[in-house]
Amino acid sequence: MNMIPYGQQKIDTADVDAVTDILQNGWLTCGPKVTEFENHLAEYVGTKHVIAVSNGTAALHIALLAAHIGKEDWVVTSPNTFLASANCAEYVGAQVWFSDIDPVSYNLDPVLLEKNWKKGTKAVVAVDFAGRPCNMPEIARIARERGAFIIEDAAHAIGSRFVFEDKEYKVGGHPWADLTTFSFHPVKTMTTGEGGAIATDNDELAERCRVLRSHGMQKTRADEPWYYEMSELGYNYRITDIQCALGLSQLNKLDRFIQKRQEITDRYNKAFADRDWISCPQLFKQSAFKSSRIAWHLYVVQIDFSKIGKNRAEVMSELLKKGVGTQVHYIPVHTQPYYQNKYGYHTGNQPIAESYYEKCLSLPLFSGICEVEVAQVIDAVLELIK
Repeated sequence: MNMIPYGQQKIDTADVDAVTDILQNGWLTCGPKVTEFENHLAEYVGTKHVIAVSNGTAALHIALLAAHIGKEDWVVTSPNTFLASANCAEYVGAQVWFSDIDPVSYNLDPVLLEKNWKKGTKAVVAVDFAGRPCNMPEIARIARERGAFIIEDAAHAIGSRFVFEDKEYKVGGHPWADLTTFSFHPVKTMTTGEGGAIATDNDELAERCRVLRSHGMQKTRADEPWYYEMSELGYNYRITDIQCALGLSQLNKLDRFIQKRQEITDRYNKAFADRDWISCPQLFKQSAFKSSRIAWHLYVVQIDFSKIGKNRAEVMSELLKKGVGTQVHYIPVHTQPYYQNKYGYHTGNQPIAESYYEKCLSLPLFSGICEVEVAQVIDAVLELIK
């Protein structure tokens, strides 16, 4: 029996050849492959600038630095996300508050965001959970009316699209985010091993991101090419040509990866439909805003553990014995000891995210999974009820 992880990269001969070519013939870092990757990714998402960095967390950190977010500022994000979406605000000395999610997409609920808006909020980090785009037009309306900067954390959503007022937009290439960040960790839809990127149409923000990813250094004298100046503190968040060679190869296959993930999602949805103990991911059916293509990063079901007489740990253990790896995405960030101790947040602050967390379980979803393995996952899940 195969052991099926919840997520995994898909590497083929073309990927290996691309990396080998760099190792044998090219720059290893700070070279032309970085620029080539940035240009191709910018074209793919439909934006003017892409700045590639060492990982998705670095992308979030630089985005807030580029926006001049700092002490005395508040940053709002979703409680249903990885730690980095909130931690990036702590890195720049800002303060974090959380706004609850909607029960359909598990993304920030614009109604609650507006209702609970905190004075002094200077940035919104909107997380595209599992690949589903946030309602960015509405989030942007709320934020911009209050003078706040908008970062779309699209770590899960490279290749996703949405429709607003009958026009389609790509994540990373629409006008409702000042900066969009991506992650290329191995479990994401495409990978550079580790890596991330920032997308923007704003020339000034793009230049600040480039400077900040490389120690804050700037070349200032054309007649002295060795000369540089550091006018502000930056970081070593650079990505290598080795990573970008892999990224270029992966980007060429991204649409195929997305299609395969959709096919797996469709199979799961069909297999688990009309059962009173498990709920599949749902879609918005709004007329003004809806997802037109979801690049599914995660396949998260909601399981009523009480109905099957097993707790989540027992379910995960039972599935693991049948070769099916699972994961939980995510423990609500506001319940983490750091945020509870610093801000006094506690269980009960974000009831929708907490209710979601009590039932969520991520099943295997990656483009390299085969038909037999998908059937193995389905059978193992359905056998939970027996």
